[in-house]
Amino acid sequence: MVQNSLGRFIPEVYNGKKRIPYKSPNTIIPVEREYARPVKAFRPGDKKLISSLREAIIASGLKDGMTISTHHHLRNGDFLLNAIVKELDELGIGNITIASSSIHPVHAELIPYIRKGIITSLECGVNGLIGELATKGELDIPIIVRSHGGRARSMMTGEVKVDVAFIAAPCCDEYGNMNGYYGKSACGSLGYSHVDARYADKVIAVTDNLVQHPVSPIAISQTCVDFVVAVESLGDPAKIVSTTTKVTKDPIGLMIAKNTADVIDASGLLKDGFSFQTGAGGTSLAVAENVRRKMLEKQIKGSFGSGGITGYFVEMLKEGLFHTLMDVQCFDLNAVQSIGENFNHQEISADLYANPFNMGSIVNMLDVVILGATEIDVNFNVNVNTESNGYLLHNTGGHTDTAAGAKLSIIVAPSIRGRLPIIMDDVITVTTPGENIDIIVTERGIAVNDKHPELKKELLKAKLPVKNIHDIKKEITDITGIPRPVQFTDEVAALIEYRDGSIIDAVRRVKE
Repeated sequence: MVQNSLGRFIPEVYNGKKRIPYKSPNTIIPVEREYARPVKAFRPGDKKLISSLREAIIASGLKDGMTISTHHHLRNGDFLLNAIVKELDELGIGNITIASSSIHPVHAELIPYIRKGIITSLECGVNGLIGELATKGELDIPIIVRSHGGRARSMMTGEVKVDVAFIAAPCCDEYGNMNGYYGKSACGSLGYSHVDARYADKVIAVTDNLVQHPVSPIAISQTCVDFVVAVESLGDPAKIVSTTTKVTKDPIGLMIAKNTADVIDASGLLKDGFSFQTGAGGTSLAVAENVRRKMLEKQIKGSFGSGGITGYFVEMLKEGLFHTLMDVQCFDLNAVQSIGENFNHQEISADLYANPFNMGSIVNMLDVVILGATEIDVNFNVNVNTESNGYLLHNTGGHTDTAAGAKLSIIVAPSIRGRLPIIMDDVITVTTPGENIDIIVTERGIAVNDKHPELKKELLKAKLPVKNIHDIKKEITDITGIPRPVQFTDEVAALIEYRDGSIIDAVRRVKE
């Protein structure tokens, strides 16, 4: 084990590869060239259309020990990954690494195939039962969790080499042109799968809506696609929505939201050209509503909203509050409809969105990002991967990417969740380093990182309830008490990569 700059012990070697300890947000400088897929030629008259998913797998040359990927734009409504692994099992193909953009609770169907050895490694974010069982020691499978930008970086550099990518294409023609805007499984943006289409050795477009060539508009082009296969269903788009997408009515959430909007206003960033990202939770949307009112009142025209887009941001676009939306993932069906209708609602790739190793990602241009947390510590480190019981239940998403890029990174959270304090001396798992977090807003006060003394003065001048983070922690724990620490073994269940590829923390197995 080696210790990184945050004092976290990580393995020097994990899953057969040497790992780099995290030092700081900008330590690693890329030196490699961009990974190149094989050059191929497709002649006039050649056909891409394959009769079944099984035949497409066979045609791709997929075999034991290879790496596959899918994307998660259908989120908990995805049917494709489970269907692929079932076919692999029936074909006798095993020792497979899954390098999807994320897996969700619906993919608990993969558990028997993990135990059977069909799947032997996960290079992806994990949401739900698979992560829980891995941290309990009931599943023995190495897991590497990356941010959205970190995944794009890892594929661009060839750190993660995908042999066969399966892209769920809600609208696709026989030559492989596709988009996610139309069809019974429409999911909107295909932003995460652009890197798969660009870097995977083989690409299979899987569709339940085969249309006449050419698809219009083209999100991912035929030049990237080896095979096309039609199936009965890609999934259930109604299950894209996995969190609330309505403004909270909870008084605590509303108080946090109002104070957060006042923080943004006092920061001086709320002016023409303002760029903004927030999540899909009720409190985050309440922040957006408060910001919306201030923008209308001051007649501010923002530049863009970004990230996972909800119908709430769609309405702000229609009102003229933003010039454009930069959409890597649609979080609800209103956003899905909008991206197929509004020219100013743009699809962007995960590379453009958040890759730290390109010539400039969208997160670098963000003024303000609103983020959540499962835990925060007095050094402003944030955990979004594990819960208070130590179980790995959540993907990193764009948390570390946006926190690193935005001028102002704000964490919003209730001070007490499930009778447990949100602020503690040390988080169980560090997802995002405290040096990238600027402000924490709870209903008991606002904590400002010491690196922003001038901003703290402005917030105090605006008569906002600014407090020392240690004082807020004490106020909370005077109510809740100090929770009994979770006990862990020395066995590593997963590694949490920082966006540059260094290891910011290790998730250990819980002592039962």
